[in-house]
Amino acid sequence: EVQLMESGGGSVLAGGSLRLACTASGIIPAGYGVGWFRQVSRNKCEVVSSIDSDGEIYYAPSVKGRFTVSQEQHQTPLYLQMDSLKPEDSAVYYCASRLVFPKRPYGGPCQDLTGYWGQGTQVTVAS
Repeated sequence: EVQLMESGGGSVLAGGSLRLACTASGIIPAGYGVGWFRQVSRNKCEVVSSIDSDGEIYYAPSVKGRFTVSQEQHQTPLYLQMDSLKPEDSAVYYCASRLVFPKRPYGGPCQDLTGYWGQGTQVTVAS
């Protein structure tokens, strides 16, 4: 079974940077992508960035130009470099592996969605 684990969250002042890492154990199924969600509030879960099984990268418009997702090759650690952080970036960030990374927010807990999930890591950006 696939298990994901995030690291690198924390507190930072606005304008600062953080780097999240996600390590995976087990074999990620063929066709599954990897990426980052964040739980902004109890009823809002959104995709931050993702890499699909073809290597195509997606960024949410709110983070494009500030965040960079990277993974050297399949099954190696997944990173999210977050620069120019804003208070509205504060959230619990989840690493996930699933078939689809929806462009629209989901109105509930991220981990209710199908797929494999990490335990989440808190990011707090103070103004």
